[in-house]
Amino acid sequence: MKHLILAFTLVIFSLSNVTAQASSRKKHFNTEYNLAIQGYDPVAYFTAKKAIEGKKSFATTQDGIIYYFSSQKNKELFMKEPEKYEPQYGGWCAFAMGSYNEKVEIDPETFKIVDGKLYLFYHSFTNNTLTKWNEHEKSLKTKADRNWMNIYK
Repeated sequence: MKHLILAFTLVIFSLSNVTAQASSRKKHFNTEYNLAIQGYDPVAYFTAKKAIEGKKSFATTQDGIIYYFSSQKNKELFMKEPEKYEPQYGGWCAFAMGSYNEKVEIDPETFKIVDGKLYLFYHSFTNNTLTKWNEHEKSLKTKADRNWMNIYK
């Protein structure tokens, strides 16, 4: 009986941790209607080397965040290794995270893969933060990593 109570307690504790993590992700990640990357396929950045819009029919939820995919194959790849494909800094602009310690919206078609990780950037008619990132990538990445750790604890 003691083992059953201990097992039940561990299950409840694990479920509460999962719920807390999902709640924290929803609070800090860049989502619109809980949708990551404005509906773009996170795997396509790696496999097709370009931004491709996902489809609702190929959706999955990762710790409270909904991702769309352009194919069942990409969805399956993501489900095997979500940490490999999720964008850095919760999907916020990498340049702004490093330069200003701020969460700034992104243009899902402006991205870069660095050391196997996806970085997204703000891009408007007059301002492409990817260009600025490229000028000082090493120092900005170091600052962005530290800033994100302080935001998403």
